[in-house]
Amino acid sequence: MVIKLLVIAICFSASAVLTCYLIGHAKQRQFLDIPNERSSHSTPTPTGGGMSIVVIFISFLLVAELIFNETFDEVFVLAFTGTVLAIVGYIDDHRHLSAQWRLLVHFLVSFVLLLSLKQLPELSVFGYQWPSGWLLSGLYLIALVWLLNLFNFMDGIDGIAGVQAVTALLGAALILWSAGSSYWPIMLMALSASILGFLVFNWPPAKIFMGDAGSSFLGFMLGALALITSATGLINLWGWLILLAIFIGDSTLTLLRRVKSGDKLYEAHRSHAYQILSRKWGSHMPVTLLVLCVNLIWLLPLAWAASVWPAEGILFCLLAYLPLLWFMYRVGAGTTNH
Repeated sequence: MVIKLLVIAICFSASAVLTCYLIGHAKQRQFLDIPNERSSHSTPTPTGGGMSIVVIFISFLLVAELIFNETFDEVFVLAFTGTVLAIVGYIDDHRHLSAQWRLLVHFLVSFVLLLSLKQLPELSVFGYQWPSGWLLSGLYLIALVWLLNLFNFMDGIDGIAGVQAVTALLGAALILWSAGSSYWPIMLMALSASILGFLVFNWPPAKIFMGDAGSSFLGFMLGALALITSATGLINLWGWLILLAIFIGDSTLTLLRRVKSGDKLYEAHRSHAYQILSRKWGSHMPVTLLVLCVNLIWLLPLAWAASVWPAEGILFCLLAYLPLLWFMYRVGAGTTNH
């Protein structure tokens, strides 16, 4: 255990050092996010810092077999698909790939992951076990692609994506550990440590932004780890949905209301609830702290309950989402850019 905790500490330290280097590199090469009318920041800021998360966690995955003295096929699948996705995101950060090409890669990478996994989780709905099959696999495919894209959409103010990812990962790790798992909690903690090393410099006011490579990588990893760990039966898939409720709820509600209003979906906007709140409150910090508090105080206990009582998982999920969606609706998610 001491060695594993040491590895987690190394992940944090290495990520922080690499992020610090990337700040200087981005300034030197002029890899800056220039603010425009749709931005939530006001000064040019280095971007691409999420590559520190990618590099450190992929490195961890490649040596995980030596750390745990066990072979897990999922580790190599995660390393391969995550690397491909990060490379495409990095290219998009610097050369701006078309949305069609990015979406094609997202579907292909997600399909490869699902095809490679030996087991996918069943979904319990009011006691009925929806077994794995083509229909459920198709649902998981769409969910994976949506999650990796919505993380990109929601990474719009300082610290928010890092806080969401870390609290979800550590919450899931706690649930898994309490259920008797020893391997996957360490995996989730290693990714959390890699994010925290970046978050030191992304905390409001941010010295560097994550970039598409980092945000899409994080969204994909969270979805992949949710599927893999839920298949063990030690955590419920409803629990993961609850832990990610703020990002899923805000992005989905915003999308649906923009569709209803006839807005062009491919156009940049800042009508998510978190963006509206940051403008109303005049700062990123209180919004990021609100996400942190809601995740820890409200969503984590419900996620734990959903995993302890899986037959009622959908009820706990509804209990988690409904107040959040009501609040986001009242804030005006999807209705205004002002």
